Amino acid sequence: MKIIQKRIYEGQNIYSHKKCIRIDVDLEGYSEISSAEIPNFNINLIKIIPELKKHRCGIDENGGFVKRLEEGTYLAHICEHIMIAIQNNLGIDVSYGKAREVSGDIYYVIVQYEYKNTVHEVANLAIDLINSLIRQMPLNYEQRIKIIKGILQKEHMGTTTKAICDAAKEYKLPVMQLGDSNIYQIGYGKKAKIIEASIGDKTSCVGVDISCDKLLTKELLRNQNIPVAEGHKVHNLFSLLQKAEKIGYPVVLKPQCGNKGNGVILNIKNHKQLVDAYINLQKIHKDIIIEKYYQGKDYRVCVVNYKVEAVALRIAPFVIGNGKDNLKMLIDIINEDPLRGEDHEKALTKIKIDSELISCLLKRGFELDYIPKKGEKIVLRENANLSTGGMAIDCTEKICDKNIEYCINAAKILGLDICGIDICTKDISIPLDEGNGIILEVNAAPGIRMHHYPSKGKRRDVGKAIFEMLYDEEPSNISVISITGTNGKTTTTRLISHVLKKIGNDVGMTSTDGVYLNDKCIHKGDDTGFDSARTILMNKDVDIAVLETARGGLVKRGLAYDLADVAIITNITNDHLGLDGIDSMEQLCFVKALVGEAVKENGFVVINADDEYSKTIINRFTAEKIYFSKFKDNPLVQENIATGKIAIFIENDKIIVVNNKRKYEIVSIKDLPITYDGNLEYNIENAMAACGGLVALEVDYCMITKGFMEFGLGNNSNVGRFNVYDYKNRKIILDYAHNIEGYKAVISSLIGMKKENDLIGVIGIPGDRQNEIGYAIGEICANTLDKIVIKEDRDKRGRKPGEIAELLKEAVLKVNKNANLMICLEEVEALNNAINISKPGDTIVVFYEKLEPLLEFVSKEKINEINTFENVKQYKVDVN
Repeated sequence: MKIIQKRIYEGQNIYSHKKCIRIDVDLEGYSEISSAEIPNFNINLIKIIPELKKHRCGIDENGGFVKRLEEGTYLAHICEHIMIAIQNNLGIDVSYGKAREVSGDIYYVIVQYEYKNTVHEVANLAIDLINSLIRQMPLNYEQRIKIIKGILQKEHMGTTTKAICDAAKEYKLPVMQLGDSNIYQIGYGKKAKIIEASIGDKTSCVGVDISCDKLLTKELLRNQNIPVAEGHKVHNLFSLLQKAEKIGYPVVLKPQCGNKGNGVILNIKNHKQLVDAYINLQKIHKDIIIEKYYQGKDYRVCVVNYKVEAVALRIAPFVIGNGKDNLKMLIDIINEDPLRGEDHEKALTKIKIDSELISCLLKRGFELDYIPKKGEKIVLRENANLSTGGMAIDCTEKICDKNIEYCINAAKILGLDICGIDICTKDISIPLDEGNGIILEVNAAPGIRMHHYPSKGKRRDVGKAIFEMLYDEEPSNISVISITGTNGKTTTTRLISHVLKKIGNDVGMTSTDGVYLNDKCIHKGDDTGFDSARTILMNKDVDIAVLETARGGLVKRGLAYDLADVAIITNITNDHLGLDGIDSMEQLCFVKALVGEAVKENGFVVINADDEYSKTIINRFTAEKIYFSKFKDNPLVQENIATGKIAIFIENDKIIVVNNKRKYEIVSIKDLPITYDGNLEYNIENAMAACGGLVALEVDYCMITKGFMEFGLGNNSNVGRFNVYDYKNRKIILDYAHNIEGYKAVISSLIGMKKENDLIGVIGIPGDRQNEIGYAIGEICANTLDKIVIKEDRDKRGRKPGEIAELLKEAVLKVNKNANLMICLEEVEALNNAINISKPGDTIVVFYEKLEPLLEFVSKEKINEINTFENVKQYKVDVN
């Protein structure tokens, strides 16, 4: 069994609304061999992963999966369960998975995940484990799990970050990880906020740098009469001993720059201890300071937005003897607590046995093999940091006003809007200057586990306080509009963006010709997938995201956003069948439905009520539906009108909106430039779809009208969509239609415009389309075009050169054996040939693949674009 490819879905996808990995596997001859037929497979698998005994696998009892194994189940299905079980054993709460045959020995396996790099290695281990069981060869499973744990530890979202992200989710705001970092973005566009643990995007970088310098912090606090320990920088041994004598024992040594208590050596009582500690610390840290040691309790005060949000008493890790286990065994017993994990992954951290712990024990006269008496308490460390195994007790209600004032002033002095202030005092309820207490340190990026998960006392939601501090007003997000369908997506996307720009928004748009911020192209290309959408969602200049969302991106990566405010489905036709495992209209509808499913509770789905396949997925949508139709008497339109919801239709050649039983005239079809005086029926539908999206966003009706009437022809507004050029008394039309419905729509519109001479088509289709589509397009062209030039796309998409051209030629000649056609594979040359065989009065339509080379040709030949509505009216002849 081997992996062919892996595919990660970071957002909602066609398999699940949860994050998933898809692995395509080759069973290498085992597609018909079940687990029951492989010697010792089942017993060894359960022995290695007992967790599998809990899997029900469709049977309503524990052990359901084991029954499946005994009956005989297949390797892809087993792989799915192994991946889930391994993640569960690692403490990752996932449960969804499925396995399906692609063909023969090729299967795909879908499994839910939380951590991307971790699940990659889990998949590798699952495959290797299955192979080792088949071959009955040993696999060092525990060593592999240890490696995966290391990956998970680096990738795991810490409790501090999780608390802030959980608060964002309470406000229904999306959270996305930036790359493989521990930095996360909350919200999109201009409303986006960035956090790195408890550092917010407003946190002062200078303040963070100051707080990292313990000596400078001490000097700034002392300058403002805040109690701190006497301390100095140490330059050498002579300086060390001299300053120790001046301060008086006991003393503390610490790095000038450090965090999490690393390198801090407390309660040094004499010269020998001091010299030994200094020599050891010097090996790791260059700059060292010495301070007076204060006896007292260890408190952490958390300040957010210059307000004390939480106070915790930190307790150094300790064990209580039972009279039989030594210190190492007692530490191991404590570390088995499920609340303790590695580093910051859980509420408490495991107690690590390191040189500092051993040194602390030796100072007290103990070693790890010492067996404490029953009830004897042994403190394991000098410091009480949670990161080294300490615990916390909430004391927020005990801190006195004067100490609150000290802490807020300390935060302001350093310019830190979020910080953790370490205080040593006997009682936090007594002012520091009265109770012989001091501020030890001011820490940027404070951990907030101790406040969220105190061992005793009230939980304090510091994460929510940090989250709310990120916003100057009520937390909110930019609007997201997602447009999918087979035809009309780009025009609908551009039209919505145009209107939104006109009313003063900075619009981020993705489309088949690029990524745009307002009128500026950020990237040129077919940008209708995951990465291009993320480009807009992460751009801090964007007010509103208008995303063309194509089938390919949905299948390959899923959605880049969490939920849209508005989803639009223009139509669904049989384009792209046979690609990416989508072989039927039912499957294609299922893919497109994802966009309508991923809409906010108070959002809208705009649906073409005239499109038969779009209507089949209506029941999949929970958001309110807006229907558009060319006919007022459409049953779905009438249903919405009757219930006071939104419906859009054509009446007396005008686009009409009915909303809450009130009727609004938007625009006359003949006044819409993109309809070519009403001749382009498909653009009437696109205008209605765009109108639905804008009404859902509560755009003023007058502004919709104004924007629609200003959405001009040609390259300035709708480049590559029925762009008309005048050349020596000929009309040249460039259009991106590349499927059956697109060809039908463009050609039927041209036929509707009465012409005196020939209609010439430069035709082609993408190479990855089914032959049946080529035959259908060939038939359409044979029945409607007077002359045909067949060309091919540069990107053959798996076809041989000339293969598509021959297919179209065969289709045309089958319908009209006397058809006037030629083959010219290169697109620009094909247009040139079409011009050469044309005569004045003819119309040439090019169904292009790449627009830029054609535009260069048009410019070179000085072909004039018709870019005003009046010019179009002159071109159009009265069909009556």
